[in-house]
Amino acid sequence: MVQEIDSQTFLSMIRAGADRLDRSVEKVNALNVFPVPDGDTGTNMNLTLASGVKEMERKAVSSAHVGELAEALSKGLLMGARGNSGVILSQLFRGFGKAVADKASLTARQFAEGLKRGVETAYQAVIKPVEGTVLTVAREAAEKAVPLSVQNETLVEWMQAVLEEARAALSRTPEQLPVLAQANVVDAGGQGLVLIYEGFLAALSGENISYSITEPVQASSDLERLEERTYSQTAQAHFETGDIEYGYCTEFIVKLDSTQPGKKTFQEERFRKELEKHGDSLLVVADDDLVKVHIHAEHPGETLTYGQQYGELTRIKIENMREQHSSIMEKESPQQEPTEPKPYGIVAVATGDGVADIFESLGVDVVIQGGQTMNPSTEELIQAVKQIRASHVFVLPNNKNIILTAEQVVELVDTPITVLPTRTIPQGLAALLSFNPEEESNVNRDRMLKGAEAVQSGEVTYAVRDSSYHGKEIAEGDFLGIKDGKIITSGKDLIPTSCELLSEMLEADADMVTLIYGEDVAQEQVEALTRFLDEKYPDVEVEVHDGGQPLYYFLFSVE
Repeated sequence: MVQEIDSQTFLSMIRAGADRLDRSVEKVNALNVFPVPDGDTGTNMNLTLASGVKEMERKAVSSAHVGELAEALSKGLLMGARGNSGVILSQLFRGFGKAVADKASLTARQFAEGLKRGVETAYQAVIKPVEGTVLTVAREAAEKAVPLSVQNETLVEWMQAVLEEARAALSRTPEQLPVLAQANVVDAGGQGLVLIYEGFLAALSGENISYSITEPVQASSDLERLEERTYSQTAQAHFETGDIEYGYCTEFIVKLDSTQPGKKTFQEERFRKELEKHGDSLLVVADDDLVKVHIHAEHPGETLTYGQQYGELTRIKIENMREQHSSIMEKESPQQEPTEPKPYGIVAVATGDGVADIFESLGVDVVIQGGQTMNPSTEELIQAVKQIRASHVFVLPNNKNIILTAEQVVELVDTPITVLPTRTIPQGLAALLSFNPEEESNVNRDRMLKGAEAVQSGEVTYAVRDSSYHGKEIAEGDFLGIKDGKIITSGKDLIPTSCELLSEMLEADADMVTLIYGEDVAQEQVEALTRFLDEKYPDVEVEVHDGGQPLYYFLFSVE
């Protein structure tokens, strides 16, 4: 009978919560309602929580202290937070982490106090809190969590009672927020939080529990009716694109440094008030020397200019919400062709579900599964281009063996095409990050090529035969470290070979490493590689993604 949450139990609870959310991302996404079409709520929460879990797992290698794990979770959530829902989720666990910072293990009462502290922190981060959202679900569950910790004898019983409160709060959200009632759905962010709590209970009880927004609770809303409505027509269908007053979802991080010439000293309240003039859905999260900003603005450049007065900007992301909403509407009514094609479309070639997901998250319309040993045909590329209704299509081959095939397509379709000769996955991702839908096609081509050329690409694979390369003898089965198409190192062991390749790539000044691991890589190997980077290159930011790609154990991007 579980009476106290130790570090391993806490780690299992967070992992289980992330797993529940991950398996229900599309269900949560279907609950999204205007005015938050700036990235799907389920996807944003899922990616945010995944970032937190990875940071926590890295810490768990060297720590058995719940407070330290919670702090690592909070850090990972903050740096990986995406969209409104992701930032709020990060704040819920930021407050939780501060409340339990000195606790090696937790009782139900201490966990409950952490939930309350998390709610307080999240409410402070939101300029204009709205009831009927994830904030409400978190608050109402937390308010009952403390007295429930006294009434229930075990942690399992307590978590079950907290979960029931969260479900009941979720079912009431349409009564609190008219936009939900209009669309006949419950709050998407609240549903995501309930899924996380269900994972907590599963970890504590050691059982798999059923979870669904149709599960009956003692509340006034009929959740089964809401779900049926959701899946016949997504919530976005109840609103017009023209209703969006502030059209650009803008996110960025400010690295505060008032010692730089001309930079202002940061004052959070003044910073919030000034940014509030530029839009709505504003979230400002300050943590030591970093400030994360999320805002819906009509003129995003003005928000960036203001933020730059306090330090260096990083992690800038601007998304056109009107365009996203129109895209959702096209999916709702596929039989109705838009009268005008959109300016640009993008096709990319990639292998691995995780890699494909990354490309799609960066705006790629069609991802063709292909790469080494799976080069797509000209016909496949033609069909991909024809799927997109756009005035101009960019094609990213992301492999030297696919570039020529892609260039054949230019003469075989009526749509103007630009083939960017990207030779690696990192080059393709870097090119996408340089794309600006407001620029002319020739300007975009130059920008994307420049972006692709600025990144170092690394790959770790294996030798399929004995060979000799630049005087180096390579045996079949050896691991190979490849930098920008050239074999740099080889060895009998995966991690030492990978570390040697990274050391070669990081000889020059670098700020960031992106690590994408493949389908044959164990979690322990990923952790070993990230520990190496943390210890040898502590000033370099590291992002880790599950690419699921075959053949290549690791893909590295160094900037």
